[in-house]
Amino acid sequence: MAKIAVGSDHAGFELKKALLNFLARSGHEPADLGARNRRPVDYPDLAEAVSKAVRSGQSRFGILVCGSGVGICIAANKMPGIRAALCHDSYSAAQSRAHDDANVLCLGSRVIGPDLALDLVRIWLKTGFSGEARHRRRIKKIALLEKKRGNLHS
Repeated sequence: MAKIAVGSDHAGFELKKALLNFLARSGHEPADLGARNRRPVDYPDLAEAVSKAVRSGQSRFGILVCGSGVGICIAANKMPGIRAALCHDSYSAAQSRAHDDANVLCLGSRVIGPDLALDLVRIWLKTGFSGEARHRRRIKKIALLEKKRGNLHS
């Protein structure tokens, strides 16, 4: 089983609690990186905390939750080495792992309910990266884009 960093903003707080319980019951080692309650917080801070845990190897995967899943996913994808995927259906959950080797799953608590969220986490965690040459090539190109990023803006 895997160490999984989990974070949410205030909108995702309740779903995050359900995910933490599910992960623990499933034999994983979830780490709750916040938010600690329903008081408003800024989702980029939680995206950064979870992304750092994944990048450092402290956690194998990350799961992030905000209201739509969009903002927290955008923020996570600004971090080098993070391939965050916003998933609201089983196809994208499996595809993001098998083809894109996503290491952070993003969910929108105002878009999907807890039952679907748990199912998506289950699918996402059980799906491995296919390792096919075309997918490895594309992931390498993403890493090259990250390296170029610093040269794109002054």
